Amino acid sequence: MTTTVMIVDDSKLARIVVGKAVAALQPDWERLEAGSADDALKLLEERAVDVVVLDYNMPGRSGLDLAEELRARFPRMPIALATANVQDEIIARARAAQVTFVPKPVNEDALRGFFSGAALQLRAAGA
Repeated sequence: MTTTVMIVDDSKLARIVVGKAVAALQPDWERLEAGSADDALKLLEERAVDVVVLDYNMPGRSGLDLAEELRARFPRMPIALATANVQDEIIARARAAQVTFVPKPVNEDALRGFFSGAALQLRAAGA
């Protein structure tokens, strides 16, 4: 069974950067992209998603708001929040939602631990 990661960011360039990191670190994973929280929710209605990487600052709903909604719907889904906004309140909300905080700029090294942990978690769950 193929693992699917959804990359949610309003910046096409940022989605490309994260997508390249996925390709390098987890080459067998399928990549989906969404440019907003609403687009991500629509995509989730159409496709099964195993792992999510979210941008924090997006028009409309923030990535953290989306992460909290996803956590309620998918309690065991590995979710990462990528942001340069390192305010204590944001980090605390991410931790409370069991969301991995990934500082921007995002690169392979920043995502390595998250993807390794996600792969282990999915294997343990039989995904």
